[in-house]
Amino acid sequence: MKLTKIFGATEALFILIFIISGCKPDGYIDIQHLWREPVIEPDYSGVTIPVNIAPLNFIIKEDGVSFTIKARSSNSSDLKIKSKDGVVSFPVKSWKKLLKENQGQRIEIDILSEDNYGKVIEYDPVYMHVANEPIDPYLCYRLLYPGYESWKEMKIVQRSLENFHESSLFENQLLDDNCVNCHTFKQNDPGRFLLHVRGSKWGTYFVDDNEITRRTLRTEEMSANAVYPSWHPGGRYVVFSSNEVVQAFHMISGKKNEVYDQSSMLVIYDCNRNEISNIEETDTVKYMETFPCWSPCGNYLYYCRAKQIKKGFDYRNIKYDLVRKSFDQNLKVFGNAEIVFNAIEINRSVSFPRISPDGKYLVLTLHDYGTFSIWHKEADLYLLNLENGEIDLMDLNSAETESYHSWSSNGRWLVFSSKRGDGLTARPYFAYFGSPENIGKPFVLPQETPEFYKRFDKTFNIPEFVTGKIKIGPRDFARSSRKKSIKAVWSGSEK
Repeated sequence: MKLTKIFGATEALFILIFIISGCKPDGYIDIQHLWREPVIEPDYSGVTIPVNIAPLNFIIKEDGVSFTIKARSSNSSDLKIKSKDGVVSFPVKSWKKLLKENQGQRIEIDILSEDNYGKVIEYDPVYMHVANEPIDPYLCYRLLYPGYESWKEMKIVQRSLENFHESSLFENQLLDDNCVNCHTFKQNDPGRFLLHVRGSKWGTYFVDDNEITRRTLRTEEMSANAVYPSWHPGGRYVVFSSNEVVQAFHMISGKKNEVYDQSSMLVIYDCNRNEISNIEETDTVKYMETFPCWSPCGNYLYYCRAKQIKKGFDYRNIKYDLVRKSFDQNLKVFGNAEIVFNAIEINRSVSFPRISPDGKYLVLTLHDYGTFSIWHKEADLYLLNLENGEIDLMDLNSAETESYHSWSSNGRWLVFSSKRGDGLTARPYFAYFGSPENIGKPFVLPQETPEFYKRFDKTFNIPEFVTGKIKIGPRDFARSSRKKSIKAVWSGSEK
């Protein structure tokens, strides 16, 4: 009888130990729980991500000689990873399976750290929400060193957002180190876009599937080159601003240089007829016009407008409103300009208007003065409701520069340039857009190596979504640069 009692107590003790250990992650018994999330870089905590995004690899910035990472949800099996150095790299296939099984749901990432003495720290889980809507599969951007001194090693690349593959679209070293800029797609179409080349291989290179045509858009009637473009949704027309650009340098700390227009006007190019003409302004006041942007329906042209500067001007007083003109697509006739957002009234300036694919919203960059917001730390993104005229500061801004931005083809994702990392180099950040009240926390373009942004010293410029892979490459542009440029014909003014 006594032996039976001893056996029963021993059995109970083992059962108790088993239950306790079973309640602890990975069978650990001595675990200290910190009531906070672990610090990870990049910061992917609380973000809303596309179902088709590449793995969000990160580094755990906590002490430890061993880390256990477990991504889990109620809809799929756990994805478990071990790391000795805190670097977390998810297998691509396992990551894609995890996201697909949790579309529209939340993923929890549990992290444990262990030190040399066997002490284990458990943190609050890191959460990610997987959206129902996918993101466009490719992103196109220009890579260059930050600053203004050199055009060396400048290229335009396309990056798959579904994995980490990146390939060059244009490399200026194959074109006598010429400057390349303003790559612009017709409604995210990988087979229809243009870009400018400045230098010995000058011209605007139009891409139509696998065919590249080099054109000279500037005519004798134009005082400056065609610069910032916007494709009409129909594909026949492209509106450009023709800008006389000046660069000045600051003598005060914290400011490097200032870029502004001495004059600018809008011109419209007919791709079918190779004709270019200016868009006539009926107002008696002379204006500078820049950053054209077509509405998705093609019935309105939005752009930024400021009064023409005069001799002895102060560049800090150059401020742009957001205006628009109606457009008759059959007659190729523009209406009168009307102010959409009066930024001058609040002593601010507008740049980079971009309209959502459904035509309901417009994102713009608002800053103190001028149009070249990339050098303005105070530049932020604002959301304008085109149906009621309400405008609000977006929650996705930081204390550093936010400037260029674009919409995905389904209107559910925004990509924008931000210098929030170091205040110098711009990186592409993404944010989910469900509604003005439902905008996701921004996350940086994921890289295979999480330390990438600490080492990479080039800036990402003009991030644009693309709905598929671009088929042409650097050598195709090099071959086209050896062909004679086709000169556009001036056809007068468009009212």
